[in-house]
Amino acid sequence: MMNTIVHSAIVSILFFGMTSCSSTPSPSVANPNMSQPHKIVVYQVFTRLFGNTNTTNKPWGTLAENGVGKFNDFNDLALQEIKALGTTHVWYTGVPHHALINDYTAFGISNDDPDVVKGRAGSPYAVKDYYNVNPDLAVDPARRLEEFQELIVRTHNNGLKLIIDIVPNHIARKYEGKNNPKGVTDFGEKDDTSIEYKRDNNFYYIPGERFSVPLPEGTYKPLGGESHPLSDGKFDEFPAKWTGNGSRLAQPDFNDWYETVKVNYGIRPDGTKDFPELPDGFGEKDFKAHFDFWKDKDVPDSWKKFRDIALYWIKMDVDGFRYDMAEMVPVEFWSYMNSAIKMENPEAFLLAEVYNPAAYRDYIHLGKMDYLYDKVELYDTLKSVMQGKGSTDNIIGIQNGLADIEHHMLHFLENHDEQRIASPEFAGEAMLAKPAMVLSATISSAPTMIYFGQEVGESGAENAGFGSPSRTSIFDYVGVPHHQRWMNDGKFDGGKSSESEKSLRDFYQRLLNFTIYSPALAGEYREIHSHNRQHTEWYNDRVYAFVRWNGDQKLIIISNFDRNDSFGFELELPSETVATWGLKDGELELTEKLYGTSKPILRIQDGKAKVKVDLKPLESWILEVKQ
Repeated sequence: MMNTIVHSAIVSILFFGMTSCSSTPSPSVANPNMSQPHKIVVYQVFTRLFGNTNTTNKPWGTLAENGVGKFNDFNDLALQEIKALGTTHVWYTGVPHHALINDYTAFGISNDDPDVVKGRAGSPYAVKDYYNVNPDLAVDPARRLEEFQELIVRTHNNGLKLIIDIVPNHIARKYEGKNNPKGVTDFGEKDDTSIEYKRDNNFYYIPGERFSVPLPEGTYKPLGGESHPLSDGKFDEFPAKWTGNGSRLAQPDFNDWYETVKVNYGIRPDGTKDFPELPDGFGEKDFKAHFDFWKDKDVPDSWKKFRDIALYWIKMDVDGFRYDMAEMVPVEFWSYMNSAIKMENPEAFLLAEVYNPAAYRDYIHLGKMDYLYDKVELYDTLKSVMQGKGSTDNIIGIQNGLADIEHHMLHFLENHDEQRIASPEFAGEAMLAKPAMVLSATISSAPTMIYFGQEVGESGAENAGFGSPSRTSIFDYVGVPHHQRWMNDGKFDGGKSSESEKSLRDFYQRLLNFTIYSPALAGEYREIHSHNRQHTEWYNDRVYAFVRWNGDQKLIIISNFDRNDSFGFELELPSETVATWGLKDGELELTEKLYGTSKPILRIQDGKAKVKVDLKPLESWILEVKQ
């Protein structure tokens, strides 16, 4: 939840630096040789922003002023266009009912206090009721859960799977389980509030002290200073609870996650564990063994509550979850909950936000996560290269170091936490993402994720209210301009998009569709960058080359990250690659399947293979070697 801290294959060459038509790539081009996907592509969509056609964008504007998207905006046409982009899964961000500033008292929902809500529309990571959905997203708030269930059916009927958020580390300061199933008690309902810690308390307490709203920074005022009956600089909470990011102050700092409270998982205040631990070697066992281990164990109450929440949604046919700040919750809990989920649905998609590379393998093997964010290594490195600061040489060590878990490391260049590529604070131009996107989407067998609007160059420039531009706001009601032009008042045809936006979306569509159906991208990887850095004249650290292959397909992939310079050289395949691929002396014509432009020649002689490469600025080639 970095988001709540204010910032909160038959292929050949692919010339992605060129402007291309915006038509959908034909299956014969984009889906080489295979009819079933080999690779997952996740389309993250901020649910309340996707269908909003309102372009007012008044800072701190109300729902009525700035508009809001609904579940129903994801109709069959919209879902088909999302699928046609080259996606397999949709992550509907912000579905569980979270704290927000809007009056739904007519539907039995209490009003939230602006003093402990970030923005007017509220952070999706301050969940107020886990057994229902955000009323803003429904045409009829009384039927909000039914409208989401209808979206689940529509998503599946359009050949897509869906995931939603679960945020186990913290909940909204004013959590109210108005829709709990029979027998489910509310968080904190049975807590002993007289002591800081007790294993089966759901929260940590600061006995004898009352919660105080943080002192604001700068000119900040809730709702931009608008009068509101609950906006008085106070929030009634006694005794005070620990704040979501772990602050133990009764008055947390303004940059703390003050709108949330920390959930207690049986970690004592001194950091020791108050629950059973997994035996040595359990990381090698499957989810069934983990499930059996926990069946007779006495675990903290919060574990049971979140397991039941997850199973509630899984039984509603949600296909999986994105777990917010998973590393702030003990790995043993993940073993407990994820094994229970997998027993209900072995194909459930479980993605975790984890930023500590030293903990990756524990969360994968012990915690039974399917996928983790590859943020602090690949994303951060690619960002630096895109900004013209970093060297592609650094990519070698990252992929080598993750070789044993590469399939589990989800790749992205944008999400709701990160700056938009087109923002001045990141790269200032969406086209600069092209080589990084090619590399990110093809270098491993892991899933690829894109954030809605990324494919049309969204810049996140709107001043929505809480926080500052460069990220599309997750806290306020706002329109998303580039995306709205593509959406074209519900036609979802790019009818109002500029030519550059159409070209960029066409690039993403061609690339993503290729990656899904390329068998080589589910196979082996070997970098040839270091060999060419050492042996190839004019090859440099503004380009990066590697090979991917399996029994059905062999690919050579190379990208030029430089925005100004072209590079020409004879790219060489090392002798071990030539031997592994069984290449015989002679010449092979390499055909181009995504854009159908040129046909370079691979020349093999005496165990070496070379192809002449002329890369324009921001150009990438994907070459298929067919014998």
